[in-house]
Amino acid sequence: MPRSEFRMQRLYLDHPLEEKTRVEADRAQANYLLNVLRMKDGAELLVFNGRDGEWMAEVQATGRKSCDLIVTKLIREQSPKPQLDYIFAPLKLARLDYMVQKAVEMGAGRLRPVLTQHTQNPKLNLQRMNANVIEACEQCGVLHIPEVLEPVKLTALVADWTQNDAERALIFCDEGERSQNPLPALENVPDGPLALLIGPEGGFSEEERKMLRDQSFVHPMPLGPRVLRADTAAVAAMAVVQARMGDWF
Repeated sequence: MPRSEFRMQRLYLDHPLEEKTRVEADRAQANYLLNVLRMKDGAELLVFNGRDGEWMAEVQATGRKSCDLIVTKLIREQSPKPQLDYIFAPLKLARLDYMVQKAVEMGAGRLRPVLTQHTQNPKLNLQRMNANVIEACEQCGVLHIPEVLEPVKLTALVADWTQNDAERALIFCDEGERSQNPLPALENVPDGPLALLIGPEGGFSEEERKMLRDQSFVHPMPLGPRVLRADTAAVAAMAVVQARMGDWF
């Protein structure tokens, strides 16, 4: 698949896309294109909807603060959904925004918040999370829009795993592992869909660690000799997994 054209503006449109489709930009999008970027009639940009691939489109102003986008040609075919779920304990807002954006950039197919004993931010703004997902997709050439699921308790997630995720291995980033090298921990992870679990800022409780390590589908993995913040651990863990057995491999 060709790489995204990073020099061109990209815009997410929640609308079916095909040649000659005319899409009315919403108020915020029109303001951004016409008044912030100063785009004129005939200016080109890339548009995508997470389903129909990436398309070239032309701006056609319909007023001082409104415009249509005329879809002209297909640039990239739609990519398949990534088979990596990112499971995480919610963080405080600024760090959560960062972590969501980086998870999307690193190739997460779904974002799955879990509530643990040490979770410090149990209330989630899913609309804000989805906005961060779309912004990361726009900026980094991502075609698939990762789904953001409703938060569930970690105990419920584990209890329901064999029913809902029977074919998906769960890689558990365990700060209590004796080893410091994450690569040997991935040697016994079966091929197929994966999930990566990162804990809260206070870490997992001993009770949670034992519950996770007792499951046959769970594969504990260390993240080196240093203590990492949860948002840093997310990027480090996803890089290791993608390089060893994900879509970088």
